[in-house]
Amino acid sequence: MLRIERMLLIAPSEMTRTPAFDRAVALAQATGAALHMVGFDSVPALAVAGLFDLEAMAQAREGYLLMHRHWLEQQARFLAGSGVRVSSEVVWAKATPTHMLDYINDYRADLVIKDTHHVPALNRAFHRPLDWLLLRNCPAPVHLVTEARHPLPLNILAAVDLSHLEDLTQGLNQRILELAATLANACGAALHVLNVSHWSVLGDAAMSVPTPSLDHSLCEAINDTQQEAFEALAERYAIERQRRHQVTGIPHKMIEQFARQNAFDMLVLGTAYPQGRNGYIGATVESVLNRAPCSLMIAKPILQPH
Repeated sequence: MLRIERMLLIAPSEMTRTPAFDRAVALAQATGAALHMVGFDSVPALAVAGLFDLEAMAQAREGYLLMHRHWLEQQARFLAGSGVRVSSEVVWAKATPTHMLDYINDYRADLVIKDTHHVPALNRAFHRPLDWLLLRNCPAPVHLVTEARHPLPLNILAAVDLSHLEDLTQGLNQRILELAATLANACGAALHVLNVSHWSVLGDAAMSVPTPSLDHSLCEAINDTQQEAFEALAERYAIERQRRHQVTGIPHKMIEQFARQNAFDMLVLGTAYPQGRNGYIGATVESVLNRAPCSLMIAKPILQPH
């Protein structure tokens, strides 16, 4: 099983307990991992004031940071009293992808947790959202929390991708199920696995095509291979037969529909693109990210050393 020893919560700047806060605490208690809470704080108006009075700006900044730091420390003390290994820090910096990623890389988190940052569709057309940038560049798995109806997840859905015939039961699929199974075992949650079948990749093509458009014998061979791989993955992670699901259709639509209809607390997906590669995070992840039916956990491929 995957070892999760260091969790990093991107704490809310509003100094309030959000769904991500509650989920991070519940996961830390369940896994025994150390939880570090970091808040990013910056007030643009103080920077403008500093142009005229640097000393006054420094005092105002310290006062503002002290208030935020005090709130986080209070939360940390309360959590420590319930047995959570917890620490906290507030840094004076804008909550930008660059600042967050620098902090994440320095801390070497095994899991990063934050509240989902919703961006209207029109804004997404012109700017890459914060969550998208984190998913693309963060080396650790990222958990984007939409709501915490159950702070400790009770039902987890792992969506695997069997369209890449050269990498069925290893690689990213293995990473997805390792992460999902580790969390499900720690939380006592029911783990389900989903595959959207009848899709395949031809040669080196970057797009998937529905298998009904293929030659019948090739279609059958692909379906048989995917079925064997699906069963092998489910057996490897001891997923009960009634919790193994295969459906047909467009992947992101079927994943969203299945997760919504069955009221899962967490959906575990994988992004097949290493850090920054070609500026993509994967079509399925990107589509689900914009219409998340529940909290998302995004597994990352293991980067091979050069």
